[in-house]
Amino acid sequence: MKQALTALVLCCAALGPAFGQAQPPAAPASTPAATPAPAPAAGGIRGQNIFEVKPEASADPNYANQTNGERMKVQPGNNAPMWRQVGQGVTGHSSLPKSEAPEAGNLIQPFVQYPGSRFTNAGEAWRQVRNDWIIPYGAALLFVVLLALAIFYFTRGPIRLHGQETGRKIERFTPFERATHWSNAIAFVTLAISGIVMAFGKFFLLPWMGATLFGWIAYALKNVHNFVGPLFVVTIVFMVFTFIRDNIPRAMDLKWLARFGGLFGGREVPSHRFNAGEKVVFWGGVLFLGSFVIGSGLFLDKLLPGFVYTRGEMQVAHMVHGIATLLMIAMIMGHIFIGTLGMTGAYKAMRTGYVDETWAKEHHELWYDDIVAGKIPAQRSVPDGSAVPPAARPAIPAEGTPS
Repeated sequence: MKQALTALVLCCAALGPAFGQAQPPAAPASTPAATPAPAPAAGGIRGQNIFEVKPEASADPNYANQTNGERMKVQPGNNAPMWRQVGQGVTGHSSLPKSEAPEAGNLIQPFVQYPGSRFTNAGEAWRQVRNDWIIPYGAALLFVVLLALAIFYFTRGPIRLHGQETGRKIERFTPFERATHWSNAIAFVTLAISGIVMAFGKFFLLPWMGATLFGWIAYALKNVHNFVGPLFVVTIVFMVFTFIRDNIPRAMDLKWLARFGGLFGGREVPSHRFNAGEKVVFWGGVLFLGSFVIGSGLFLDKLLPGFVYTRGEMQVAHMVHGIATLLMIAMIMGHIFIGTLGMTGAYKAMRTGYVDETWAKEHHELWYDDIVAGKIPAQRSVPDGSAVPPAARPAIPAEGTPS
């Protein structure tokens, strides 16, 4: 009987772990009689009691510099070293090719400080610059410009002719020049509207349009923006080579700028084919700001060769693109205003290509004088002057003075 009872106890002890029977607590590490736990079978799950690990993790003087492998020995499951490296931008291993995924081994970007941001990881720094500076101050800039133009129009009205039209026309823009200008203008307006919707649409469209419709519109405009962008580049190149000759700065442009062209009273300052204001738009808006807009836009579309296109590079390009675009839009808004509502006859000149003698003499007197003197033909798009209708030729008295 005693032998049978002993065998039953040994059998239960052997089967206990298989049925989840609780094991007696292990003896403290300080007890000399404590026996080490048996080694697990190969391929099994290794368990460890954190209270039995000696020395404790914090007792190691090199605790903060431990590798992930060293930390696993003293604090199993503590991945702090790994996540510390992730936060510091340490590149890990990735099986993806670098040409297709240049930052596959980096989960979190390193810490930087962009102008206007705190010292934080690059993604958060970019978000702070965009949301705290570009979006609010960019919207304020466009609103102030629009408000100023509205105040000027409703208080002063359009700039009108002081003399009577003669009915004799001068060709101001050839068909090629008008085609170049209108293609560039249409591309610019398309990009400006789509960009404004993508940047500010959630503030003034989303609340009353709803998320579904706004999402579809923003998605469509984003694709339109990406495809029209390269076309805008081509039209800018044509604009520069078409109009650069008549936009060369001259000494009398300083006088025009000093008096704002006579906009706020008095006679308009004489100018050649393009006045100083138009030259500022050409050099400052089209050429200078346009270069930043085009360069950053092509970079964001990944159309420039020789770049890896990392997140940091894309963030910098986005900030440059946003700032340059807002400044360019603000400047072109004034140009569009003068060319449409702000000056009588300006829109007709670009639509038909012709202006009246009186218009040319009042707004671009030096250009008109060159035409009267024969330095510039009144009809540039027709090689044979005999084919020009009489109404298209300026009347020049015999003594050589304008009528």
